[in-house]
Amino acid sequence: MKGAGGRPARKFLIVTADDFGLHEAVNEAVEQAARAGALTTASLMVAAPAAADAVLRARALPQLRVGLHLTLADGGAQLPRCDIPHLVDAHGRFDDRLVREGWRYFALPRVRRQLEAEIRAQFAAFVRTGLALDHVNAHKHLHLHPTVLGLLIEVGRDFGAPPVRVPAEPLWFAKRTSTTALLAAAGLRAWVALMRRRLDSAGIVHNDHVFGIAASGSMDEARLLEILARLPQGATEIYLHPALTSGQAISPSMRAYRHADELAALLSNRVKQAILASGAACGGFRDLASASASRAA
Repeated sequence: MKGAGGRPARKFLIVTADDFGLHEAVNEAVEQAARAGALTTASLMVAAPAAADAVLRARALPQLRVGLHLTLADGGAQLPRCDIPHLVDAHGRFDDRLVREGWRYFALPRVRRQLEAEIRAQFAAFVRTGLALDHVNAHKHLHLHPTVLGLLIEVGRDFGAPPVRVPAEPLWFAKRTSTTALLAAAGLRAWVALMRRRLDSAGIVHNDHVFGIAASGSMDEARLLEILARLPQGATEIYLHPALTSGQAISPSMRAYRHADELAALLSNRVKQAILASGAACGGFRDLASASASRAA
């Protein structure tokens, strides 16, 4: 973690559930894992179908830190189509052609203006929940895009400059998953370095390492135990996609996801014992920021 007084003196672990609000089966899994498992944070999709149910559950879970899972692909928008006609289709859903959309974000001022409006609307929707904003990240890691990151930083200042996830996954873990995953992780290193520099320059707290990209949808007990046995120094985020059921029942884009196995991993006693054995302090991004500020004082 940088941007809040330097790197933590010891290991700090954040365990996050993404896609909170996507489906009631996701929300129930988050609640179970927050009450009895290893989960410390969740990332809320404010415009998702089960967002209201997620907020009600989160209000009853004071130990759970909740952040904004900014959604600009593979989902619906917060604003109506008439406000952002260059971002969404007739059903109010974002275009999932990420490369095409990335060029449009960069090249077209009207698209950037609408993108800023939508990002601001999602931040504002989170504020209306009454939950404390622990962090912000983006679905599909779209905040790696320089334009999206710049808008996130700019708009985020008006909402307390929340900590941001840096998708910096250690290459050893990507290599364990597949050669394709290793090449993808290596290819992202320049973008990740740019993101770190921009967040540090803006004084925004972020993690050092993340696990969950290469094995997205298959972060089972075995993978969590391997990560925890090799947990690096500094601030590490492990993120998962838990749910009571798996695959297409949650989302058509997640046909191969093993949501139920990821929930089982979060509830595993072996995983909880491994966290204790790692010696890591646990919490959310704001807890990380507070701990670092205290050490720097």
